[in-house]
Amino acid sequence: MQAPRALLWLAALAPAAACALGGVNTTLGRQVPARADAPAVASVSQPRSHFVLHCAGCHGVDGSGSKLGYVPDMRRLGDFLRVEGGRAFVISVPGVMGSGLSDAQVAEVTNWVLATIARDSVPPEHRPFDAAEVARARAAPLVDVGRARKEIQERARALGITID
Repeated sequence: MQAPRALLWLAALAPAAACALGGVNTTLGRQVPARADAPAVASVSQPRSHFVLHCAGCHGVDGSGSKLGYVPDMRRLGDFLRVEGGRAFVISVPGVMGSGLSDAQVAEVTNWVLATIARDSVPPEHRPFDAAEVARARAAPLVDVGRARKEIQERARALGITID
């Protein structure tokens, strides 16, 4: 009988705690605002886990993206590596730069995507990304992503490669 009573107390105190922490009213009750520096509930260390947490929400777990949402298909990501400027582009897009991942984690996730989801498109001479390369890309962010992508698509077309 003690456990149900304790749960009732917790349920009764939760709104007061949310209010004391600066919570806001929502349709589901009072909610504490998210903090940018809040730690993850579950820490992850595997590239696949980082992909699922930071990329799959838009690109899908299979990397297929969404034409409706203009989210690129990552299954042919290796085609970018065949075109001048494509390698730098892959790690410079806003979704990568703003992912919240460290330089090393971005390199690991990108390498994992290329080795798994996009493996059929990767050229044989491909060398893995590293943290230093990602750091250089972050130091020189893309100004016009759409234009940069279009230029890469045109270069690819000239080589007989289709990049959607």
